[in-house]
Amino acid sequence: MAPYAVAFDLDGTLIDNNPYHLLAWQAFYEKRNRKLSLEEYKTSFNGRTNADVVKYVFNDPGISQTLIDRYTTEKEELYREIYAPHIQPVKGLIPLLEDLQQRGIPMVIATSGILPNIDFLFTHIPIRNFFSSIIYSAHISRGKPDPEIYQLAAKKMGLPPEKCIAFEDATVGIRSAKSAGMKVVALTTTHDITELREADRIITDFSEISPENLGALVS
Repeated sequence: MAPYAVAFDLDGTLIDNNPYHLLAWQAFYEKRNRKLSLEEYKTSFNGRTNADVVKYVFNDPGISQTLIDRYTTEKEELYREIYAPHIQPVKGLIPLLEDLQQRGIPMVIATSGILPNIDFLFTHIPIRNFFSSIIYSAHISRGKPDPEIYQLAAKKMGLPPEKCIAFEDATVGIRSAKSAGMKVVALTTTHDITELREADRIITDFSEISPENLGALVS
């Protein structure tokens, strides 16, 4: 049995793309003669499912699934168009994935995102082979900060949550993983250090962490 397992959030974790999600949502707002600030984005958008965000944007908890799908498609098409020329992995990601894979460490992606954006990532950064499972919004009924997605991730990786580590960039994601019983390493791609203090370790990028460091978190 592996000594530990690792779950990676996607947006703001594998790729530093939250500025482009912000730009896409701002364009979405501008079409409706509204403005979206960075602070509102960080507080009410980042790390959440599109369904939850759409309900927030239109202040309508009972909005139909048809409208949720329509608005999600509109926003995500904007995002992919804006981000495509700039997409790249966070520094140190590929070497860490290679090292963990060589050591037989189970890895999954646990994201609130949607499948077209996951496929978009893999088209530009071919890292699909490192992950045994891709868990995304269609697999859960409750978005982060609910622990459901990380509880499922632990099951997929075949280890108890206390032997699992999550990489996250958002406060809601940190709370989700911690509530599931995991240790959390937070990246400062989206929030500053003071906002990430609930994490067990905080890093700027993956070059600052090693398999040995991860093992020490769960030993």
